[in-house]
Amino acid sequence: MTLPDLNLLFALDILLAEGSVARAARRLRLSPSAMSRTLARLREATGDPLLVRAGRGLVATPRAEELRQQVGRVVQDAEVLLRPAELLDPWSLDRIFTLRTNESFVEEFAPRLVARIEADAPGVRLRFAPKSDKDAMSLREAAIDLEIGVAGETGPEVRIQALFRDRFIGAVRADHPLAEGKVTPERYARGRHISVSRRGREKGPIDEALGTIGLQRTAVCMVSGFSAALAMARASDLIASVPERHTAGARAGMHSFPLPVATVDVTISMLWHPRFDADPAQRWLRECVREVCAGR
Repeated sequence: MTLPDLNLLFALDILLAEGSVARAARRLRLSPSAMSRTLARLREATGDPLLVRAGRGLVATPRAEELRQQVGRVVQDAEVLLRPAELLDPWSLDRIFTLRTNESFVEEFAPRLVARIEADAPGVRLRFAPKSDKDAMSLREAAIDLEIGVAGETGPEVRIQALFRDRFIGAVRADHPLAEGKVTPERYARGRHISVSRRGREKGPIDEALGTIGLQRTAVCMVSGFSAALAMARASDLIASVPERHTAGARAGMHSFPLPVATVDVTISMLWHPRFDADPAQRWLRECVREVCAGR
């Protein structure tokens, strides 16, 4: 089956609007003879003469009158599809965005992000999803709009943009013994620690760093999040090792100190699927996240 030449739709729209081969030719920047050939093709395609001679001009046939409004709507829809997206008006936006991130990010950054979004787009709601189901398929299927965290294994097409770097520090209650004097690797290792691992791993980068200088810490318990670790450290002699920027508010009133061993900083990024690259609302959302994480 031969596919129709969709360019004929634009020619038909102009021919019916002008009611003149000569005027239609000028609008399409064609010669009158080329426009006449196009009209002949339209007559063949529709099985109708469309425009017929009436005195010195042309008049539309009943079939052409039926087509006039239909073809006009089709051409307008096509022009909208091929036109760049209009500038977004956040104030009129009515959407729910789903962000997948950990609890510490929500506690530290979500209040500012919500306030930032409410100021420009009161119709937007945010849903913060847990990271327990982390996978690239959720991004591909638009189950989530943004993933925020340390970029691990993702699909090859996933977009990644760094937001900020974070380092691990120690945190204890205000009157803890480590709140006095210099925290050496030996003093740090002798303490009783809270291990944090969402995946239940007993050892991590801090343990590896201590091991390189012949030290080992004792983790008396394990939790899945930094908020729980800080809550326990605040009410006991336990030591929590947490990311600095993620936990600034949660550590209020506690004593914080740099870790006495070198650990690699972590880069917090946002990830999204390329299907959302050009979506004005998604681009606006990503800019809001960037501003909040940059402290603007």
